[in-house]
Amino acid sequence: MAIIPTPPLGTALITGASTGIGALYAERLARRGYNLILVARNREKLNALAARITDETRREVEVLVADLNDRASLATVEDKLRQDASITLLVNNAGVGTHTPLLESDVDNMTRMVELNVTALTRLTYAAVPGFVARGQGSIINIASIVAVAPEILNGVYGASKAYVLALSQSLHHELKDQGVRVQAVLPGATATDFWAIGGLPVEHLDPAIVMPAAAMVDAALAGFDQGELVTIPSLHAIETWQAYESARQSMMGQLSRNEPAPRYATAD
Repeated sequence: MAIIPTPPLGTALITGASTGIGALYAERLARRGYNLILVARNREKLNALAARITDETRREVEVLVADLNDRASLATVEDKLRQDASITLLVNNAGVGTHTPLLESDVDNMTRMVELNVTALTRLTYAAVPGFVARGQGSIINIASIVAVAPEILNGVYGASKAYVLALSQSLHHELKDQGVRVQAVLPGATATDFWAIGGLPVEHLDPAIVMPAAAMVDAALAGFDQGELVTIPSLHAIETWQAYESARQSMMGQLSRNEPAPRYATAD
C-alpha cells in the first residue's frame, strides 16, 4: 500500500547524522512527520540513509555534507539555519570524546574536541535561535552526556565540554521558554555506538550492564522530549536523585553572591 505522507511538522536539522545516534534520530523524526536535513562529513553514508528514509517514510530528506571542525564548512550549516524558515528543530548531536586520561591526551586533539563539542554547537545554536524566536516556535535538542555531571568518569576535557552543553541548555531554557522555544539536554550513559571504538575503547570491553542499545537511548530521549523535560537522563531509574540534585542547585543559586565572605573564611585580626 502506498505511503501517503501527512503535512510535515517542519524540518529537523541533525548534525552527526550519518551513523549511530544521529542516524537513529533521523529515522525516528521522519516517522514522526519531520522533513530532514542531514549533516555529516560522509556523503556516501548520508546519501544511503537519506534514500532509505525517503523510501520508507516519503519525507523530504536533504543531505548537507559538512565538517563542523572546519570553520568555512560550519558556516554553510549556519547559513542554512538562518535562511531556511522551515527548520523547526535543531539536533546538536555531532561530537567526539575519549576515555584517555588528561595527562595522556594530545592537547591538539583536545582542542579539536572543544571546537566540535562546544564551538560548533554554540555557533549552530546562535544561527538557529533568532529565527525560532521570530517565528514563535522551535526546538533544540542538545546531546550532552552523563559526564556533564560526573566528569571524573572519562577524560576531563570531554566532561568539561559536555558540562558546557548542559549549562548552555539550562540557560537557553531560562531565557527562551516564554518565547516559544523548547530546549532539551540529553545525557546518555554508555551507549552502544562506534563512539567507543573511535575513542580507543571498543564497547565490547565495557560491562554490558552499563551499555544501553542506541535505539533504546534515542527512544527514551524522545519520550523525555514529549514529556517536556529540560534534562533527560535515559539510564537514570531513580529520577528523584536528579530532582534532589537540581533542587539543591536551585536553592543554592540565591546564596552564591554576597557582599562579604562566608564566616569560615574570616581571617584573624
